[in-house]
Amino acid sequence: MGKSEAVKPANGKLGILIPGMGAVTSTLIAGVELAKKGLGRPVGSVTQLKHIRLGKRYENRRPLIKDFIPLAQLDDLVFAGWDIFPDSMYDAAIKAGVLSPEQLAPVRKELSAIKPMPAVFDRYYVNNLTPKQVKKGKTKMDLARQVIADIENFKKTSGVERVVMLWCGSTERYMTQTKTHSSLAAFEKGLLENSVDISPSMIYVYAALQCGIPYANGAPNLSVDFPAMLELAQKRGAPVAGKDFKTGQTLMKTILSPGLKARMLGINGWYSTNILGNRDGEVLDNPDSFKTKEKSKMSVLNSILEPELYPQLYGKYYHKVRIDYYPPRGDAKEGWDNIDIFGWMDMPMQIKINFLCRDSILAAPVALDIVLFLDLAKRAGLKGMQEWLSFFFKSPMCRPDLQPEHDLFIQQMKLNNTLRVLMGEEVIDHSGLDYYDVKKGVPQVAAPPKPYKKK
Repeated sequence: MGKSEAVKPANGKLGILIPGMGAVTSTLIAGVELAKKGLGRPVGSVTQLKHIRLGKRYENRRPLIKDFIPLAQLDDLVFAGWDIFPDSMYDAAIKAGVLSPEQLAPVRKELSAIKPMPAVFDRYYVNNLTPKQVKKGKTKMDLARQVIADIENFKKTSGVERVVMLWCGSTERYMTQTKTHSSLAAFEKGLLENSVDISPSMIYVYAALQCGIPYANGAPNLSVDFPAMLELAQKRGAPVAGKDFKTGQTLMKTILSPGLKARMLGINGWYSTNILGNRDGEVLDNPDSFKTKEKSKMSVLNSILEPELYPQLYGKYYHKVRIDYYPPRGDAKEGWDNIDIFGWMDMPMQIKINFLCRDSILAAPVALDIVLFLDLAKRAGLKGMQEWLSFFFKSPMCRPDLQPEHDLFIQQMKLNNTLRVLMGEEVIDHSGLDYYDVKKGVPQVAAPPKPYKKK
């Protein structure tokens, strides 16, 4: 790896299969369809809008990422998926209320044509929803085989060349790894015996990986991040990533806390609360589901602040996270943060954040970038855990002997450097020391930027 020739071109259509076709999914699909018609901009999408620096700063090579790497084009994306409600993507988008009927009108035909397949669902794992359409089978292996059949049928009928699966379903109850998750053999035994340790999202992972399809988990529940599924991912040559889309309040934490730490400012406490009224909020109103989300949101600060290294600054900080379901807000989530910090001579200070955001508006571009990068990873021959995609997740996957990297800016560097390596460009460390060594013949005046041309 490390040569652009090693990355296969993105020829043909890319299928995107999504378990959970509610607010996030309908917003994603509507936005892509609007962008195809030139009626909306994919703001927030790294793959569509961001430039990447190549080589030395004075070379002024800064192409758009989508011009630098062979990504699937928006016109080549084909969507399908599963849900416990039969609403078409147009009806789902109207009910979610993220985009207005006037905004959705130009793509009503395209959205109405996408209807979800019956989903794998069990109220034991998501208690606050009552399903309208679900798959039935004697065993969980039967359900997995039905999902595999859906995948194969989608490939045949849609004309896609490649497929990626992205979990956008509800947050399942909190679970920890058990013996069932320890190996592929143990997991398949659990499927045949209807093990309570296997949730619906895990059934989708198993089906996707058996088909060699890349998979990412956009929710905080245990889904793909355990030995059995990582074993299957390696066996089938499928890249996997997760977990939990990094969107509102946690995005702010991973932006602000690295800055406080970089300047060696102390933290006594960080209080966070959210109100939201969409289906995600309804699900999280259940204590079992909230515990899963709480674990995801709570994990960020310790990794960034490293209290074991800086006990005087961060050894005793108090971190509190709350989420309250408030139906009138719909998808318009509001996050409040109070941060008690201290500086020179231990003098106290405070930071207040009131983030009035739109949950699905922030999640849709993240979902788009994840599926496009996973497709790239598959074509580049990468398989198993893709830590370089940590930039997009609240609880990034990593090797069990490593600490996950939560610092947004380090995550961005990992992402960009991985893209450079895949395309045969040099890794950039941003030291720039040689720029000021006249003996090396470095130009003292930068050349004007040149349009990027693909190799």
